[in-house]
Amino acid sequence: MASVDASGPASRPGAGAGWRWALAAAVLGGVAVSGALAAYADAHPGDGTELFTLWFGSMVAAKSWLATGAVVLLAVQLLTALAMYGRLPGVRSAPPWVGWTHRWSGVTAFGLTLPVAFACVWSLGLEDEPARVAVHSVAGCLFFGAFTVKMLALRVRSLPGWGLPLLGGTVLTLLALTWTTSALWWFARGAA
Repeated sequence: MASVDASGPASRPGAGAGWRWALAAAVLGGVAVSGALAAYADAHPGDGTELFTLWFGSMVAAKSWLATGAVVLLAVQLLTALAMYGRLPGVRSAPPWVGWTHRWSGVTAFGLTLPVAFACVWSLGLEDEPARVAVHSVAGCLFFGAFTVKMLALRVRSLPGWGLPLLGGTVLTLLALTWTTSALWWFARGAA
């Protein structure tokens, strides 16, 4: 797989202004997803009922470990993206398996976040106190909106070279923030 051109739209043939409208539509889709999650979680405050525990001792343990798995896969996402964009030291051209690994680590990471989000939205609701929980609630909703934007932007043919790295970095940052304010906090308290 050759390196991806990370230059701006001026150097790419056929990169007209149409990408702006397509990206705006993708952003509107992301705002709708984030807003819908936040509105539902706010309207359904939940009672803390444990929906699932899997093989863990509690729903919080299950959520923390699933989210940690997603964050580990996000590290794979970052490394493979850097390799595909020719930004990984010592890697000039990414082998074909790097693209496959990037795609499937992302699919798996997203899949791990779904039961976590379901438990948060259904069982816990959108909380605004304390500050850590408020940041977690907002970052979690924004993560799914940013993911929506990134997935829709993958189909925008004339998107500038900086577009996908920016969107991918936003998704990564929001999931890391969501994880830090929940699972990492839980692990740090010795609750594992």
